[in-house]
Amino acid sequence: MSTGEAAATSETHELGGRNKPSSPRQIPVVDVVTEDEAAQGVFKPMDLNRVIQLLEETDENDLEEKQLKSVKKLVQCYKNGLPLRDLAQIFKILNLCTGKIENHPHFVECACDILKLCSLPFLKKKVSDEITYAEDTANSVALLGDLMKIPSSDLRIQICYQQASSSYKIQMAEVGGLAKTMVQSMALLENQLVEKLWVLKALQHLSTSEVNCTSMMKAQAASGICAHLNDPDPSGQLLFRSSEVIWNLLEKSSKEEIIQQLSNLECLLALKEVFKNLFIRGFSNYDRQLRNDILVITTIIAQNPGAPMIESGFTQDLILFATFDEVKSQNPLVKGLKLTNSYEDFELKKLLFNIIVILCKDLSTLQLLVHGKVILALFTYVKKPEKQTIIEWSAAQYEELQLHAIATLSSVAPLLIEEYMLNQGNARVLAFLEWCENEDPFLSQGNSFHGTGGRGNKFAQMRYSLRLLRAMVYLEEELINKDLCEKGTIQQLIGIFKNTISKPNEKEESIVLEIQSDILLTLSGLCEHHIRRKEIFGTEGVDIILHVMKTDPKKLQSELGYNVLLFSTLDSIWCCILGCYPSEDYFLEKEGIFLLLDLLALNQKKFCNLILGIMVEFCDNPKTTAHVNAWRGKKDQTAASLLIKLWRKEEKELGVKRDKFGKIIDTKKPLFTSFQEEQKVMPLPANCPTVAVMDVAENIRAKIYAVLGKLDFENLPGLSAEDFVTLCIIHRYLDFKIGEIWNEICEEIKLEKLRPVSTDTKNLEAITTASENIGKMVVSLQNEMIESQARQDIQNEQKVYTKIQATHKQRELANKSWENFLARTSNAKTLKKAKRLQEKAIESSRHSERPQNAVFHRTDIKGLNTTVSSGRVVTVESTPARIIGGPLADTDIALKKLPIRGGALQRVKAVKTMDEPKKSNLT
Repeated sequence: MSTGEAAATSETHELGGRNKPSSPRQIPVVDVVTEDEAAQGVFKPMDLNRVIQLLEETDENDLEEKQLKSVKKLVQCYKNGLPLRDLAQIFKILNLCTGKIENHPHFVECACDILKLCSLPFLKKKVSDEITYAEDTANSVALLGDLMKIPSSDLRIQICYQQASSSYKIQMAEVGGLAKTMVQSMALLENQLVEKLWVLKALQHLSTSEVNCTSMMKAQAASGICAHLNDPDPSGQLLFRSSEVIWNLLEKSSKEEIIQQLSNLECLLALKEVFKNLFIRGFSNYDRQLRNDILVITTIIAQNPGAPMIESGFTQDLILFATFDEVKSQNPLVKGLKLTNSYEDFELKKLLFNIIVILCKDLSTLQLLVHGKVILALFTYVKKPEKQTIIEWSAAQYEELQLHAIATLSSVAPLLIEEYMLNQGNARVLAFLEWCENEDPFLSQGNSFHGTGGRGNKFAQMRYSLRLLRAMVYLEEELINKDLCEKGTIQQLIGIFKNTISKPNEKEESIVLEIQSDILLTLSGLCEHHIRRKEIFGTEGVDIILHVMKTDPKKLQSELGYNVLLFSTLDSIWCCILGCYPSEDYFLEKEGIFLLLDLLALNQKKFCNLILGIMVEFCDNPKTTAHVNAWRGKKDQTAASLLIKLWRKEEKELGVKRDKFGKIIDTKKPLFTSFQEEQKVMPLPANCPTVAVMDVAENIRAKIYAVLGKLDFENLPGLSAEDFVTLCIIHRYLDFKIGEIWNEICEEIKLEKLRPVSTDTKNLEAITTASENIGKMVVSLQNEMIESQARQDIQNEQKVYTKIQATHKQRELANKSWENFLARTSNAKTLKKAKRLQEKAIESSRHSERPQNAVFHRTDIKGLNTTVSSGRVVTVESTPARIIGGPLADTDIALKKLPIRGGALQRVKAVKTMDEPKKSNLT
């Protein structure tokens, strides 16, 4: 046995799964030689040019012996590794040796000895050697691929045995294009298994580099390797290494290109046979892992619509393998075949479900799905978990398969309606939903992709069941929808929604929101266009819609799914309430219009269009107008003001030309958007809508016009002058839009170079003139409003100025009065003067002649030094009467009596202290 064959045989024991690939011994690629090592002769001087010259000679008789001896001497000299500086000359010597192999077989051993040195680290004396000799190294490594063409098994194996996984050599291989050369050499090794395995091993290491994978892709490596997966291989390495290389190519090069290379009949037949053999005859964990890897590669290929999956018979086999456990089959391929609950078989089951979803995208597969009874097989999982009789899946495994099966049904069942109904799909799903809703104890694991948020509850099962139900309802197949309604689906779904209203945990909140959204969408699909079903939806359905509409607006900013739920709710209003007058009246009674306007006031563009559409429909109900006019938003904003504000915002975003007051600038094109200005008019068929017509559907202006039109454009409360200026444009929206369309007609006639008859020409001119006149009339009305508002502003400003002047005058009088008061209190002469003036004024106010028998009463109190007029009624609560003689005693006498008991009042100890007497009201 040769050295190469022995090495290849040892390699047969290195096989394992993808997670345990065999790898060579990791050693440094480039080693720096120290001064001590250089002194010991690591860099032994040798005349390589002499060796090259000797190998090139052909005349001497004993030349071969001398040449072999010189090469052996070279090998001995460089036994510690090849210096980078000498690499180019050494590989030239290698090339000369291999050139002599055909006539002189003894040179095979010399060439292999030199190649063995390549497995040692390359040596460098200077740090810069790697960069300096990079080109020489790359060319030398590339030479290895060219040497694969030499028909020598030992040489080829030795080439593949090099340490190609090391980073520097990989880099040099990238530059030299070694990977491409190795792929091309595969064609030379059709019946040479040992050499082919070594080449595959080398490609396995080279394919860890993206550059090499790209080079291999260009050399058609994927199709070349895949087509030979079924070649005889007692060692089992061929399949493992080939699948590993294909995996790396898919991951590190153009996935689309690799799929295209594998999408041919030859490759798919090879994959089919490999998968079938591993499925039926593979028993070890390694076989099962490899089987699953092949299935994943097949799944990736199946995503290409052009892959001949059906023609190769692979699709039929995959459907059979996916359903044989649930549906009894007499096919000999699966007779006596059983799956275990091992991890590999569990993963296989999920992969088979997954590939069914991909295969069903090709409508040609549908008949095979019917023949394989895929719907029946999947429905075996849509039921309450029970003890399995065929495979004892664990609880977590069965739950994951159950959820995966329901998810697969959501993709497959809408394509196979007849099969769905034959297997009583509606009844199965509704019964399963009933189990999901009841209080039976169920400890779900919630540890899979499909089980997210469903740990310890049935939310995951409910989520995927509702998703399936929604998919079937939205087919708008009356047979399915009628059957669902007859089974009480509307009431059942409303009940489920009510049960989910209680606040869930944070981890479950997004799942519950998705469940609620799917319920509302399903109800919308069932009730749309059917008044009877809307009546069944009734007040209970309206209540759940109102509940969602009362959601805190701040939650709409979260990413949990409140936006989706709100969209579903608005869709439900449109489909489940509008058109059913009892439901509309109940919605209005519960202030539903107020809630709609509150949502509209949030000014979120994504909701505006749908809300305004609902408002247009609701305004057909005569009771709606009062609710719209009664609504008040922030800062007492009215609905009309809100709608006009939205109009202005929309026109600003559309680039409509308006001046600073909001007036029309171009009376010929008063509604033109920036897009319409840029878009050139093109002749179109009569059934194609023009830009002006498309504009109606692409923004909210038409809906705002319709709502305000339902409110009659009259007596709209809470509008400012700016609002009235905008309202003039809105009022004439339809006229302006008609004018736009006629202008487009005129432009198309000119572009098509048609000449209308004189009557038509006059009519066109009259129409365009009339449209422009309407624009001018609106501008005139807007000017009047602006001028009127300006006059009103001036009047209001004048009133404010008058009020300010009166305030200043009053303030001046108050200041003057205060100054006079201060003067009287600080200057005795001024006080006396004021007193005299007061007395004089009092006297002058009296009658000069007194009537007979008249009683004269004094109006002042004698002895008071005050200039403040006293009132007619004076209440005095002051000094006790026993001291001053009573409240009407003469002031002078009271002052005389004050020191009766020895001057000032004194506190009497025996008597309880009284409250301090209040001060006199007199100044």
